[in-house]
Amino acid sequence: MHASRISEIYTMSSKTVLDPDDIRIFSGSSHPQLAADIAAYLNLPLEKTRVSRFSNDNLYIQLGASVRSRIVFIVQTLAPPVNDNLVELLMMLDIARYASAKEVHAIIPYFSFARSDKKDAPRISITARLIADLLGTAGATHVMTMVLHSPQAHGFFSVPTDPLTSRPVFWHYFQSRDLAGTVVVAPDMGSAKPAALFAKGLNLPVAAGNKERLSDTKVTISELVGRPVQGFRKAIIYDDEIATGGSVLELSRILIEQGIQEIWVACTHGVFVHGGLEKLAAVPQITEIVTTDTVYIPPEKRHPKLHLLSVAPVFGEAIRRNYLRESIGDLFIYGNESPDNPQ
Repeated sequence: MHASRISEIYTMSSKTVLDPDDIRIFSGSSHPQLAADIAAYLNLPLEKTRVSRFSNDNLYIQLGASVRSRIVFIVQTLAPPVNDNLVELLMMLDIARYASAKEVHAIIPYFSFARSDKKDAPRISITARLIADLLGTAGATHVMTMVLHSPQAHGFFSVPTDPLTSRPVFWHYFQSRDLAGTVVVAPDMGSAKPAALFAKGLNLPVAAGNKERLSDTKVTISELVGRPVQGFRKAIIYDDEIATGGSVLELSRILIEQGIQEIWVACTHGVFVHGGLEKLAAVPQITEIVTTDTVYIPPEKRHPKLHLLSVAPVFGEAIRRNYLRESIGDLFIYGNESPDNPQ
């Protein structure tokens, strides 16, 4: 993990110890390690959650500490198995609400349903809006997430929602690298603006792919737009999430054809399904795949080219400031944070 510098910077601003009797932090089953790291950042215990199943496969959940008149934070990322993790989260929110919690905060590092943000075919659901409604109905009074795939999904939530940024985490990682002759490349025009903000923080040029999605697993990239990449030796492919890796593979092919000798892949959400990680790692020119821990990757599935960065300090600091009624504007995805001043 390369979170120590981020943690040190934020911890220096932490002058108030949070009341451990006023706050309860619980984790669902999807990523207890991240929840434990967030709790450790805040110097608070991670309370136990008891999860089991009845004989008919229905979930049984019990929170392991009293939440009456307390502020509750429930950490659950919506990674595979997404639907099981979602139901678990909804039940935990409902439990906290009906056990008389004062506030119920849903901490969702990866909100996978943000992909379903529009009705682009007949008779389909705008699922991001549906899930946002369900979170409020279940009892969430506030939601924190990170880097929504479709920024407009933010508007679907009826409760206050804070999409946090991962850019400082990547800035601090890549600032230690030799960036001479490097260009930042976005896979498509939809991710061009975030890539440009990332590139600006490292004083690097940026380009983008002209992508057409043919299916959930197949894309084509016909050309690069923006700055030409000829003359650059290295490229950082910067995206919000990688699932099958199809977009990155197609973009890598074009970059290699245009003379790029080394590729670093960076994404906030490393979902890596259907062999996506292995396919990327098999490309010789891809020497590093850098992602955060918003999605849990078991140790046995981590390739030597994979580097994990922790976002626990980002969520921990956002929780701390929220509790103390301080601004989190510079942690916000649309904020004005910079690599030299992430506060």
